[in-house]
Amino acid sequence: MTSVNTNRFQDFFASAKYVTLKNHLYNYLLRRRAVEKAMLDEEKEVVLETGSGISPVLTSWDNVIYTDLSASALELLKKEQGKGRYVVADAMNLPFKDQSFSHVISSEVLEHLKDDRKALMNIARVTKPGGVLIVTFPHRHFYFTHDDRFVEHYRRYEVPEIISLLAEAGFSPVHIRKVLGPLEKITMLFVTMCASVFQEFSRKRHQPEAHLQLGWLTGLFKWCNKLYAGLAWIDALIMPRALSTVLLIKARKEKGPRSSLG
Repeated sequence: MTSVNTNRFQDFFASAKYVTLKNHLYNYLLRRRAVEKAMLDEEKEVVLETGSGISPVLTSWDNVIYTDLSASALELLKKEQGKGRYVVADAMNLPFKDQSFSHVISSEVLEHLKDDRKALMNIARVTKPGGVLIVTFPHRHFYFTHDDRFVEHYRRYEVPEIISLLAEAGFSPVHIRKVLGPLEKITMLFVTMCASVFQEFSRKRHQPEAHLQLGWLTGLFKWCNKLYAGLAWIDALIMPRALSTVLLIKARKEKGPRSSLG
């Protein structure tokens, strides 16, 4: 079952000329770095990445199936990346056979789903016993504010809460890593508030939202985001986990009975 993708950031970057910009955003760079590091020493077979959109976080392995609700996003990803396979799919209703994947990646996906429990049960169903799930997610309830609503988050998570959901689905945490700190929250709050003001201004003026003219701005955008990624990495490193805005959990599926969707 599929549905229309309504994520405003994804819509904004839903053309080839914006892919370069989207895939050089500082927070995406740090998430991809964290996931790639977590997967580095894994003996991978077939890997599933749910909700990849046009910005997958695992690109170093060829045998990956990328899924998303947006067919246009996957078509664009296939055109830009080439390798891998692409399936339009809902994470809450994965169209794969039981125990199909050695690894599953769910990066910034669960918070967008109405039924995150059902999604994790589905992920457990398609993961082999002893297989690995890597999840990144927005951390701390008290951080939930304008930027979360702007990108249509249903929730943020506390660590005991996400561990409980994983355990219910049959996963045991291996480790937890900090990915982003409070600097990311401040930045995204500012950016999304500015974007909201711009959208409202464009609506009142009955003007279409402006499209960026690339060119030399692309190089500047990449350089600035690479520099800012360094600052955000230092921020995440020195801040306590209690203040992290994005965490990564690596969990292993128990070698017991398969999780039920009941």
